[in-house]
Amino acid sequence: MVTVNIHEAKTQLSKLVDQAVKGEAFVIAKAGKPLVKVAALDTPVAPKRLGFLAGEIAVPEDFDSMGEAEIAALFGSGA
Repeated sequence: MVTVNIHEAKTQLSKLVDQAVKGEAFVIAKAGKPLVKVAALDTPVAPKRLGFLAGEIAVPEDFDSMGEAEIAALFGSGA
């Protein structure tokens, strides 16, 4: 694990954080004394919702006109 002094950590923070995200944790030290360990968080990946039932259900071709006569009768137009 890489140890960097606090001044170097300040000047190269973006680079060090990118490395930590890739799994390369590092230690920040002050006057040679280790202070903190920086590592990536173990955050769960959110599941994708779009298309989660793909292949499980089928939408009929006449979906837009299903029940058309019944609906028209309910509103008194008598299709």
